[in-house]
Amino acid sequence: MATWDEVRRIVQALPEVTQRGSGNEWRVRDKLFAWERPLRRSDLDALGAAAPDGPILAARVPHLVAKEALLTDDPEVYFTTPHFDGYPMVLVRLERIGPDELEELLVEAWLDRAPKRVAAAYLEERGLADRGEG
Repeated sequence: MATWDEVRRIVQALPEVTQRGSGNEWRVRDKLFAWERPLRRSDLDALGAAAPDGPILAARVPHLVAKEALLTDDPEVYFTTPHFDGYPMVLVRLERIGPDELEELLVEAWLDRAPKRVAAAYLEERGLADRGEG
């Protein structure tokens, strides 16, 4: 079970991350990559009985294929609403995602939005330079 403290710990360890105000919203070079996303009335109407009631993290993904893979592979953790149709973003039931999967999701979201040189340096430092372009 993940918490906002765990999300903050992961994203604040990434280069050039800023947090907006006191809220749970993180950017790299002013590009949003992860944020708290409470459900709105339209979301609740669309989801009906399937609407989760715990904390919800929204995260950027590299493309729509990645989004669909997450939604299909683990619908107990990942979901979406009509508001995000056509956008490479997923919603996450924070209380259901494991720590390793959370870190992978957040790092991938950051990599998707970070400047190429910053992302390449991050990957190089970790011996993952081959993952950069993809």
